[in-house]
Amino acid sequence: MKFLTTVFTAMMLALSMPAWAEVSRDAAAAAAQQTTGGRVLAVDRTERDGRPVWRVKVLTQQGEVIVVLIDAASGRRL
Repeated sequence: MKFLTTVFTAMMLALSMPAWAEVSRDAAAAAAQQTTGGRVLAVDRTERDGRPVWRVKVLTQQGEVIVVLIDAASGRRL
């Protein structure tokens, strides 16, 4: 019985963890760089509307600093 309780608890913990790791920090930076053509300055993990996103700060070719949000699950720009 103790074994089943341990296994059940481990399964519940695994299912309750956030899905941050589907798109890596490097992949998010690459996606932001590709869509803007700029230089990536910083990448941070955060949430938007309860969903995990990567917040990528980019210096554009025009010299502007913009923030690009990349969905952490799909890798798409929001």
